[in-house]
Amino acid sequence: MIKNIVVIGAGTMGNGIAHTFAQSGFQVSLVDVSQEALDKGLKTITTNLDRIIAKGKLTEEEKAKTLGNIKSFTNLQEVAKEADLIVEAATENQDLKLKIFGQMDEFSPEHCILATNTSSISITKIGSATKRPDKVIGMHFMNPVPIMKLVEIIKGYSTSKETFDAVYEMSQILGKVPVEVNDYPGFVANRILMPMINESIETLYNGVAGVEEIDTVMKLGMAHPMGPLQLADFIGLDVCLAILNVMYDGFKNPKYAPNPLLVNMVMAGKLGVKSGEGFYDYTESKKAEKVSNMFTK
Repeated sequence: MIKNIVVIGAGTMGNGIAHTFAQSGFQVSLVDVSQEALDKGLKTITTNLDRIIAKGKLTEEEKAKTLGNIKSFTNLQEVAKEADLIVEAATENQDLKLKIFGQMDEFSPEHCILATNTSSISITKIGSATKRPDKVIGMHFMNPVPIMKLVEIIKGYSTSKETFDAVYEMSQILGKVPVEVNDYPGFVANRILMPMINESIETLYNGVAGVEEIDTVMKLGMAHPMGPLQLADFIGLDVCLAILNVMYDGFKNPKYAPNPLLVNMVMAGKLGVKSGEGFYDYTESKKAEKVSNMFTK
């Protein structure tokens, strides 16, 4: 019976995952090395709950109960010993994740399931950092977590059926739609999405069309809710680059090689919404309303 949840990482994905579990009635320990990050994460959760209240889909009492289900900590060891499920949502960096999983394995009880929100890194590789690879699994939530229904449930080479079934059922309790995926670079979502984003950047790089023009074609012609360049800004260009590199390393196929423009933008610190500029300029608005000066004629 999974009752106590630990979420590692209070950033965009971590606080969204904590929010979702807490709103479904689970006791959640949100862990981050930075108290500042924890405070910011809890503030984001509060703001998002207020938005749900404004839409008439949540009461003030339910908000208070949700927030009451979340406690924050800077020490993983302190809370892992009581955990039934730990979900890691740290930065998309393989070495960091392997280190964290070693700690998760060391500090948590034998029955505890160890999950990662990685969007591309091998679950089998992550499981190898533990003594319980049968209890290691991927739970790839989509952003924004409280709203998006999909969860990719990724089985590593050694993930047991019991672990998979428990996490699959847990995802349904959260009101999500779980999809079973096998452990290959990029899984399903990013194996399809990232080459599309990369090809959109290639199209811009080759001068075929401008930023707004490319996004308009995909929104109006392909019925996408946002264009691929806007979506890349929303995800974070550094995250897109990291995922493409994982896929390129995993498949050794040149079609996954990140475009030089993407590489240069990340090196220049132009990461999208999070940095204030990517393909669009976000200094005045968080919406993609103004194309970055780098791409204006």
